[in-house]
Amino acid sequence: MQDRVASRALHASAWAEVADLLDQQLSPLGQRAIVALAPVPGDVILDIGCGTGQTLLQLAALVGPTGRVIGVDIAPRLLAIAASRAVDLQTVDFLEADAAVLPLPDGIADGVFSRFGVMGFGDPIAAFSHFHRLLRRGGRLAFVCWRALEENELDYLPLHAAGLEAKADRTPFSFEDPGVIRSVLETAGFREISLSANDTPVSCGDLDATMAVVMRVGALGKILREDPGLRDTCDARVRDALSARTAGTQVRLMAATWTVSARA
Repeated sequence: MQDRVASRALHASAWAEVADLLDQQLSPLGQRAIVALAPVPGDVILDIGCGTGQTLLQLAALVGPTGRVIGVDIAPRLLAIAASRAVDLQTVDFLEADAAVLPLPDGIADGVFSRFGVMGFGDPIAAFSHFHRLLRRGGRLAFVCWRALEENELDYLPLHAAGLEAKADRTPFSFEDPGVIRSVLETAGFREISLSANDTPVSCGDLDATMAVVMRVGALGKILREDPGLRDTCDARVRDALSARTAGTQVRLMAATWTVSARA
């Protein structure tokens, strides 16, 4: 348990360091799930794993002054950044909690949304059953998650360049199999389940910006956070691999995702 808490703290610290770059990279992927959720003015939306708050602001703009967005995250450092970004919004609230066991009443939400925040549950059926409980009848669920590691150039290219594939944590890719997603949602009580595979070129900027991100977060970043001594041995190889994917001033890498939607 102590190791897990320490790992979460390292992750939150690394995420905070490159929050703006990550938002630039991940926003196009999250937007697909927002479109699938289709929020309307007046909706109450739960944002699971809201991180530093970009998606909260995007959702708040859609539900308007009569709606409400509740950002949920387990990392206080990330929630603090999100709160600072939303300081002028009266329609945004925050909840520091494990999303799988939120202390909220039944049927509180019109929608549950997540941008890469639902892949790490120890018991995904229990977690999504909990989300189902929080939705009103007919309420909507939409999230974006990663497909397989090997399909995701965004993670796999720097990992392969570093020669560290064997050390990769597969947890973020636990929903790579669409059959697993569908089974979890059906068992949790959802219907009208839809999955769309998307391959999207994304960028967080130039070579230096991309190095800052991949060496801190993602599959390679997690390994280097937990074993910093590996950084010097792989820095040049990763930089060379990313340089080869540079077009103009931007490094562009393919992201392979599922956009998932369903109804309660």
